[in-house]
Amino acid sequence: MSIRRLRSNPKTLGDFNMVTEELKIFYYKRLLPIEKYYSFHNFHSPSYGDADFDNKPMVLVMGQYSAGKTTFIRYLIEQDFPGGRVGPEPTTDCFTALMHGETEGIIPGNALTMDPKKPFRNFDVFGNSFLNRFQCVQIPNQVLRSISFIDTPGILTSAKRKLIRGYDFPAVLRWFAERVDQIILLFDSHKLEFSDELTWAFGALCGYEDKLRVILNKADRVDSQQLMRVYGALMWSLGKVFRTPEVLRVYIGSFWSEPRKMCDHYQLIELEEEDLLADIRNLPRNSAVRKLNDLVKRARLVRAHAHIISYLKQEMPTIFCKESKKHNLIYQLPVIFSRIQQQHRVPAGDFPDCTMMQEKLLGEDFSKFKTLKPSLMASLEKLLTIDIANVVPLLQKQELSRKSLPSVLDGNFLETFRPKHYWRDPFKEFPRDDKSSGIDLEEWAVEKYKPKYDEIFYNLSPTEGKLSGTKVKKWMMNTLLPNSVLAHIWRLSDIDRDGMLDNEEFALAVHLIEGKLEGHWLPPELPSHLVPPSKRLSGVQEKD
Repeated sequence: MSIRRLRSNPKTLGDFNMVTEELKIFYYKRLLPIEKYYSFHNFHSPSYGDADFDNKPMVLVMGQYSAGKTTFIRYLIEQDFPGGRVGPEPTTDCFTALMHGETEGIIPGNALTMDPKKPFRNFDVFGNSFLNRFQCVQIPNQVLRSISFIDTPGILTSAKRKLIRGYDFPAVLRWFAERVDQIILLFDSHKLEFSDELTWAFGALCGYEDKLRVILNKADRVDSQQLMRVYGALMWSLGKVFRTPEVLRVYIGSFWSEPRKMCDHYQLIELEEEDLLADIRNLPRNSAVRKLNDLVKRARLVRAHAHIISYLKQEMPTIFCKESKKHNLIYQLPVIFSRIQQQHRVPAGDFPDCTMMQEKLLGEDFSKFKTLKPSLMASLEKLLTIDIANVVPLLQKQELSRKSLPSVLDGNFLETFRPKHYWRDPFKEFPRDDKSSGIDLEEWAVEKYKPKYDEIFYNLSPTEGKLSGTKVKKWMMNTLLPNSVLAHIWRLSDIDRDGMLDNEEFALAVHLIEGKLEGHWLPPELPSHLVPPSKRLSGVQEKD
């Protein structure tokens, strides 16, 4: 397919597929031939496939064992999933890709590498030891329609650092870091420890700090003085590991769906939660921008790699002393980097890690290297200077609809629990498609508990048979459930979208809260047996 033919396609500029198709063509036509010609894949990451461009945004969740990784994912999707065990001991012993599927199922690692629709076809390079510990869990879930999550094994502490995993753990992390849209790194406020394996993991993330989000989890379990000390120790440790002048953003929170402990920094936890959820919520909107950014970053690395390989080829003798010359060139690689920068004006930030490159070169035959091919280098320069520049206007003109995600990621209804918004309009009305019509009349599951709930309702002094958002919000927050969970409960309960609750809607809200406090998952949409009888008869007409 030619670029001209693609642009003649009658798709709108706002079509996300148009941008990704452009990036595919640029990669296959201009970048991939250079990668193959200079053996780029022997030194760096494998080639891209269609699935790498078409895949939904992915979030890599990592951290030490018992830091709350699996619980964090369950909190976001409001659903349990196969293999998602939690506990104080190391419970997750494999990499789990959590993706959407119409039916629930588990795909083992070896079979997963054969699926052309999944972006994991290059995982066979890590061997069976890794593939036996890699799986894809598919479940029907609304959040997973827009975002996929990667759950990882807990990073070992110093006491367990002598254990051998059987595969290159940092290399796997680096493979994911290159391809995911965001990296969530969790720490436990109770056991902040930087082990050897954690330091190696940080090394795998170097160069991808822009994707990294650090969470100091379980912050409601410590008092403010302890939190201040742990936060300071974490920032100091991160600064030593990443060695950058920029400070990484650390979110303080307690990310699970259970009631939080009341503490002096409770409001801080709520505000930090809102910031992080907003960041994750924007991933589907920014997916095309991220793919473009990663493609440009890869193209710059390919350009630097081509110059390195060409220089080494030119310096090699024709017949004698090949081996000694090879080791001498590897030893002088930092100097060679500087020469290439000066001669070809390649920015220093485009070069690969020098130590890693030296290790890779030891096993290579320099006589098979190739010198610069002008036509390939001209094609690469055209990609970086012209082709990419033509795609940027498409991104700017894209009609990026802010489609809200369900459950705790529902940004619209989370707004109703923010103090500033609450001061203006306690419970803002939002349009929603009317799906309540046609529901068969059946027994209301809340009916037998309603007398108990009515007592609470009338104790709150309703006006004209309804409770205002002010009164309901104050009562709901006494449950200490996260604001994101309460906002989801409000969305399910306020069926007529009038910003108030009558006695049936309030009974439904209390029923959902009690179910949540007992450990049940909230439904993404209200099932028919929970719809109050008065709302079923002719379908509730929602306000615009």
